[in-house]
Amino acid sequence: MKIGSRVLLTILQNAPYLLFAVLLLTFGLMSDRFLAIANFRNIIIQAAPIAILAIGMTFVLLTAEIDLSIGASMYLTASILALYLPDVAWPVGFLAVLLLAALIGAVNGLIVTRLGVASFIVTLSTLFILRGIAMFLSNTRTLMFPDSITTLNRASVFGIPSAIVIFLLVFAIAAVILHQTPFGRQVYAVGGDPDAARKAGLPVQRIKLMCFVLAGACAGIGGFVSITQIGAAGPKYGDGIEFAAIAASVLGGVSLFGGRGSVAGTVFGAILIKTVQNGLNVINADPYVYPLVTAAIIFLAVAIDGIRTRIIERLERRTIRPLEVV
Repeated sequence: MKIGSRVLLTILQNAPYLLFAVLLLTFGLMSDRFLAIANFRNIIIQAAPIAILAIGMTFVLLTAEIDLSIGASMYLTASILALYLPDVAWPVGFLAVLLLAALIGAVNGLIVTRLGVASFIVTLSTLFILRGIAMFLSNTRTLMFPDSITTLNRASVFGIPSAIVIFLLVFAIAAVILHQTPFGRQVYAVGGDPDAARKAGLPVQRIKLMCFVLAGACAGIGGFVSITQIGAAGPKYGDGIEFAAIAASVLGGVSLFGGRGSVAGTVFGAILIKTVQNGLNVINADPYVYPLVTAAIIFLAVAIDGIRTRIIERLERRTIRPLEVV
C-alpha cells in the first residue's frame, strides 16, 4: 500500500508533464502547424500575461489564501489608463497601473488580515466592486489604447519579444524572492502551518498582506502586457482570467491548501493551459468547446491537488505505537 501510494504520488506530481506530452502528440498528429517553432513562440507570447498573473497568485495560494479580484483589477486599471492617462509616456502609464493594482492588492490584504474575513469572500466582493467601477467609468464602452502602448507588443530586446522579456523578469524576481530570501521561506512556513509559524514569532498577518500586494502588482504587470497585445479593453476584459491563473498555479504543483509549490511549476502550468487553447485553435475546434476544456482543466487541477495532498498527509503521518505494559 505504501509503495502504491508513492507510485501514485509520483504520477500525480508529474501529471502536468504527462498531460503536456499527450497534448503535443495529439495536436501534432492533428495538425502539422502545431509543432512548428513559430507556433511555440506564439504560445509563450500568449501565455505571458496569464503566467505573470499566476506567479502573483502563487504567493497568495502558498499562504493558503486566494485572490479572485485580479481579473477585475486588470479591467479597472486598464480603464483608468485609457480614460485618464491616454497621452502619457508608456513608462508613466505602466507605473500608474502597477501602483494602482498593488494598492488594490493591499486593500484586499488589509481586509483579510485585519478584519479576519475569508479571502474568498473579500476578493469575490472586490471582483464585483472593481468591475462595477470600471463599467461605470467607461459606460461599458470598449476602450482603445494609443499606439504608444500597442507598439510595445512589436518591440523586442536582442530579438526576444517584449512580452517574453517582461515575463522572464517577473519570473526571475519572483523565483529569487520565493526561493532565495527569508521572506520566501516565511511564506512557505505560514502556508504550511500558520499556528507553528505564529508560535515561532513570524509576522503571519504581515506576510499574508505582502503576498496580496505582490499578487496585485503582478495583476497590474500582466494586465499591461495584455493590453499591449490586444490594444483594447471591453466589459469582458479580464473576465474569468483569475480562474486560469489559479488553474495554472495548481497544475504546476501549487497546493490550494498552502505551503507547497514553486513559480517554475506555475509558469509551466500557464504554458500548458495556453498550449491547450492554441491547439484547439490550430485544429479549428468549435469556439464553444474552449470554455468546456478550460473548465475541465481547472477541475483536473483541483482534483489532482486534493488527491496529492491526501497522499502526502498519509505518507507524512507518524505512527504512534502504544507503550508496552511490562
